[in-house]
Amino acid sequence: MKKVLVPLAEGFEEIEAITIVDLLRRAGANVTLAALEKRNVMGSHDLKVIADTVLEEVKNENWDLIVLPGGVPGAPNLMEDARIIKLLKDQAAANKTSAAICAAPAVLEKAGLTSDKEVTSHPAWADRMTTAVHTGARVQSADLLITGQAAGSAMEFAFKLIETLYGPEKVAEVNAGVIAKL
Repeated sequence: MKKVLVPLAEGFEEIEAITIVDLLRRAGANVTLAALEKRNVMGSHDLKVIADTVLEEVKNENWDLIVLPGGVPGAPNLMEDARIIKLLKDQAAANKTSAAICAAPAVLEKAGLTSDKEVTSHPAWADRMTTAVHTGARVQSADLLITGQAAGSAMEFAFKLIETLYGPEKVAEVNAGVIAKL
């Protein structure tokens, strides 16, 4: 079973976080939703989520994939957490995939993972991607990075994560239940 970490910061984008977790779990991934500080985390649109655990409890585990939801102030809160930056650097050093959507690709940038790589993000955050090649695509995959544009591309982004972990057959299997437009 593939292990996936989804860190959750105050002010996360609800559609992105919930879509990622839901679809990855439907695919069979062991997804851990880890709050930065306390398990009750408020989203950017006042939806409260109870995380599985807190980051401190799982920060030393090995992950097949780390996925950062966006949102404001969620993504900036992730960006300012030294543990998140370290996790991303360690993930890259282990040749494992990291992913981020909306404003969160800026966290990948801060961790030094985007240099000369094609990425996407919310258009309002494109100018913060100073070392990357910003494509403006809805979903972008480059080397060990997967990035998504915004809440509106959350399902496409989540299906790309599933494809990366399990292959196109699993995408078709999961989509048979949700019938998303791919």
